[in-house]
Amino acid sequence: MNKTTVALAELTLVEIDLYDHEIYANGQLIAKITHDNDDFVTQPWLVMVSDKEEFRANTWAKCYRYICIHYKDGTLPIQAIQEENPVATTGNEVIAEIATECEKYNFDLMDDGIYHHNDVKLGKVGCTDGKWWVIRASSIHQQEVLCDSALDAVWSLSIDWFVSCEDLLDRPFETLTVKEWLRLVEYQPGSDSRELITA
Repeated sequence: MNKTTVALAELTLVEIDLYDHEIYANGQLIAKITHDNDDFVTQPWLVMVSDKEEFRANTWAKCYRYICIHYKDGTLPIQAIQEENPVATTGNEVIAEIATECEKYNFDLMDDGIYHHNDVKLGKVGCTDGKWWVIRASSIHQQEVLCDSALDAVWSLSIDWFVSCEDLLDRPFETLTVKEWLRLVEYQPGSDSRELITA
């Protein structure tokens, strides 16, 4: 595919924190947006490619626009990042990436899926033909949902986990999803204690 015809819809933004963002294209990290904490800098937002500053601006939006424009016209230097972060191709590389993401949430990676403290199965994450996917344990049809990376897949499981059953009980029943109903069916008061993860 000619780089000049790339659709911007292929770009995925991952917020690491308020000041750090990663931009992916087709699952490959192409650039980062970060913030210079120096109070005397008039253009504190930076576009980083291969740990090298490519562009500075006074707003986050200008940095994102810079990435979109230069990615679309093929002038964004992405090759070095792709070499540093190749797509996982072997089973061991896939498992290693999933394990790294699971560690961020204190999830346990077992042979049959990802668990929270060895007792609550959250789902499975994998990579087939270079395409990442996730299957949520709460999914009735156990269908694979495509993701951009191992990071996105495990993160999507963490979203399911961090809504407590007590919080669900406070919501109107007609607003609950099927997976939330299934969690409440198995819920026993006092059994939903969770550790808060702080960065």
